[in-house]
Amino acid sequence: MLASLYFSFTDFDLFTEPTFIGFDNYIALFQDDRFAKSMTVTLTYVFLAVPVKLALSLAVAMLLARPRRGEGIFRAAFYLPSLLGASVAVALVWRLLFSRGGVADAGLSSIGLTDVGMIDNPSYALYYVILLAVWQFGAPMVIFLAGIKQISPDLYDAASLDGAGSWRKFISITLPMLSPVIFFNLILELINAFQAFTSAYVISGGTGGPNDSTLIFTVYLYEQAFTRFDMGYASAMAWVVLLGIGVITMLLFLSSKKWVHYASESS
Repeated sequence: MLASLYFSFTDFDLFTEPTFIGFDNYIALFQDDRFAKSMTVTLTYVFLAVPVKLALSLAVAMLLARPRRGEGIFRAAFYLPSLLGASVAVALVWRLLFSRGGVADAGLSSIGLTDVGMIDNPSYALYYVILLAVWQFGAPMVIFLAGIKQISPDLYDAASLDGAGSWRKFISITLPMLSPVIFFNLILELINAFQAFTSAYVISGGTGGPNDSTLIFTVYLYEQAFTRFDMGYASAMAWVVLLGIGVITMLLFLSSKKWVHYASESS
C-alpha cells in the first residue's frame, strides 16, 4: 500500500525507475472523461447490485428458514452459484448465453424482443453484469439464514396473540432483530461490489464496451496499469477510490446508530 501511494505521485511504467511528478496524476485523473465514466458505471453497478442482491438473499433465506422436507438440498442448490465465485468460466458462459446468437438471445429474438445480442447493446449490457452478481447471492443468504434462526419464536408467538399479520411481524420483529446481520452483509457486499472485476472484464472482452457501458473502475484501472503500463496513474486511481469507499463505509457506520439494534442494548 505504501509503495502504491508513492507510485501515485510518480510517472512509472513498470520497466524504468519511477520519476516523481507530484500531484500530476491526480490532476489528470479529475480531467479524465473516461475515469468519470468509469465511476458513473461503478456507482450504478454498486447501488443497483447490492440492494437487489441483499433483498433477494433475505427473501430466499426466509423461505428456507421454514422447516420442510429436503431443505438441505434447497439450501445447497441456492448456495451453489456462490461456490463458483466470480470465475472466468462463469463469466464466459454468461456472455455466451446473452450475446448475439446465444441461447437467451436466440429465445428473445424468436419472439421479436431483440435483434442484437443483449450484452452487445450499450443500453442493457451493464444490467447483465449486475444480474450475474445478483445470481450469486448464496453467501449473504447463508448469513441471513443464520441470523433468522437466532430470532426467538416467542416474539412471533406474542405478536400473533396481539393480532399481528405476516407483514407486521416482518417489519416489527424480523427486520429489527436482523439489523446487525443486514449491516454486516451490507458492508461486505458494498466493498465486494467496488472490487468487482472478472465478470465485467470477461463479458466486455476486456474493453469495458460496448461504448464503455461496462467500464467499471477496476477494468479501467487494469487497462491503465497493465495495457498502457501507466502504473503511476493507476495507483492514483486506486487511492482515490479507496478513499471514496472509506467515506461511504464511515457514513454507513455513522448511520447504523439509528437503525441497527443489538440484543445487548436496553430497550
